[in-house]
Amino acid sequence: MAQSPKVNNLQKFDQKRIHFGFALGINSGGFALQRKAYNLTTDSLQSLDVVNQSGFNLGIVSDLHITKSFNLRFVPTLVFGQRNMEFNFINFKGERYTELRQIESTYLDFPLLFKYRSARLNNFAAYFIAGGKFSLDLASNENVDNNDIEESIIKLKRNTYSAEVGIGTDFFLPFFKLGLEIKMSYSLDDALIRDNTELSNPIEEIRPKMFFFTILFEG
Repeated sequence: MAQSPKVNNLQKFDQKRIHFGFALGINSGGFALQRKAYNLTTDSLQSLDVVNQSGFNLGIVSDLHITKSFNLRFVPTLVFGQRNMEFNFINFKGERYTELRQIESTYLDFPLLFKYRSARLNNFAAYFIAGGKFSLDLASNENVDNNDIEESIIKLKRNTYSAEVGIGTDFFLPFFKLGLEIKMSYSLDDALIRDNTELSNPIEEIRPKMFFFTILFEG
């Protein structure tokens, strides 16, 4: 009782109906990949590996306060990412060789998320988020003709839908709220375009997935 109480920063923050901010972060992109059944006598593809790659993202935060604990968030985000795929083949002579394909993406994400936040402990609170998003890949190779290029590529759909879930912490500073967030995105639909090539034929489905670490500044 002898200690003076700690004064909360941004005491009227939760009284705002709507607030805005921006987000900066890094990501790690990969694929949830399912291969077709392996045929020992006819299949020359021995293994197929996905190598996650790092990227970065930036977005704009729009937050609607529904109750003291529940918020609805719309965070349009520009995401730069990449995944590498390694195809390991063996030819009729028994010789092994590898085909490496880099799949670069520039996503314009439109996530709509529900946020549940704990009660504030002085200037700290924890939260959980979940929702879905629509993604438009601005660097999509959907319309590329594999017959007109020297090296065949993996073609992915331009538009995808994903589920998102994550956790984070809010720090209420004197002039703005700082958030640290970890989130996972997982595609709900198969993104592979099948065009009867050596690379796409062995694949049953490809679902893009991505992990995000984001710093949010909200006022």
